[in-house]
Amino acid sequence: MFKEFKAFIMRGNVMDLAVGVIIGACFQNIVSALTSSFIQPLIALLTGGCEKDEAGNLVLVGGQFTVDGVVFSYGAFLSAVLNFLIMALILFIMIKSVNKAMSVGKKKPVEEAPAAPTTKICPFCKSEIPLEATRCAHCTSEIPSEE
Repeated sequence: MFKEFKAFIMRGNVMDLAVGVIIGACFQNIVSALTSSFIQPLIALLTGGCEKDEAGNLVLVGGQFTVDGVVFSYGAFLSAVLNFLIMALILFIMIKSVNKAMSVGKKKPVEEAPAAPTTKICPFCKSEIPLEATRCAHCTSEIPSEE
């Protein structure tokens, strides 16, 4: 059982998946930092969700609204959506470039010429018969020679 498990783990697909998950997690941290540090403040600035404190610095207070005491945090939602879209774009570009790099060394398959026909159509009954036939097997008509 241990040998089978080792063979399963060492197969290419499992190792590729593991590397993909690790790289994805690393990029997720970078994209999360980008959205929380830059995009969320931009959303707050655009929606009027910033106020100045006593020192004159901008403080984020927006990105949310309240209805009957219930707080709806649309800034966090928009940030999560942008986070997802950026992450999906990065993974799409990575996979596309890896696929392109993998196909660079491969030779394109040579298209073979179509094989010569081995049958013809009987001019009388329109059945398919071998090229060498002198009589049709279906209607027993004598086939004129094609010269």
